[in-house]
Amino acid sequence: MKLHKESKGTIAVASILFFAVAAVSIYFLEMWSLLIIMPLLVIYALVFWFFRVPNRDIQDHVENVIAPVDGKVVMIKEVVETEFLKEACIQISIFMSPLNVHICRYPVSGDVIYKKYHPGKYLVAWHEKSSTENERTTVAVESLTKHKVVFRQIAGYVARRIVFYCNEGDTAKAGHEFGFIKFGSRMDIFLPMDTEIICKIGDKTKGGLDVIAKMRD
Repeated sequence: MKLHKESKGTIAVASILFFAVAAVSIYFLEMWSLLIIMPLLVIYALVFWFFRVPNRDIQDHVENVIAPVDGKVVMIKEVVETEFLKEACIQISIFMSPLNVHICRYPVSGDVIYKKYHPGKYLVAWHEKSSTENERTTVAVESLTKHKVVFRQIAGYVARRIVFYCNEGDTAKAGHEFGFIKFGSRMDIFLPMDTEIICKIGDKTKGGLDVIAKMRD
């Protein structure tokens, strides 16, 4: 299983804690140490599972909007995006549980024209206000169809670290990685009002694979 580059520090700390607790348990508790070691082993294995990098056949897209993350569609609504677009648009929100793959991918192909990091709170990720009050990043891409698309990584109650690698002027390719969020969070995508929405609330998405909307050329 391939592990994400963001796993190094977390796995190192988890390994030290696991083997230290296991050694102490065996020394003091002997046969009863399994009562402590087995639950810890499950948690230790979940840390590796969280940072997995699945193999996915990423296709080229022009009009299609691709799911940027694995998760569940929890919101589709008309809003006014006030940071960059400053106009009415359609917001699609996808919630990621700690068991989902947490690689963040570009939803559209084009050019990165804006990026900004915002410190903030750690409300639960499904809370509507988390989009504007939580720690978050905002990225905007001018798509190949000449639309401006905004997407936002949002930290949650558990997620306390957001990483994004893109810079203004970079070429965005739909389905390809631009960042990572640790331990459960949300992604918001803001699309033009005339976008054809294909997904629906409750849908489970696979990042880089599932088409969630289509923009008019």
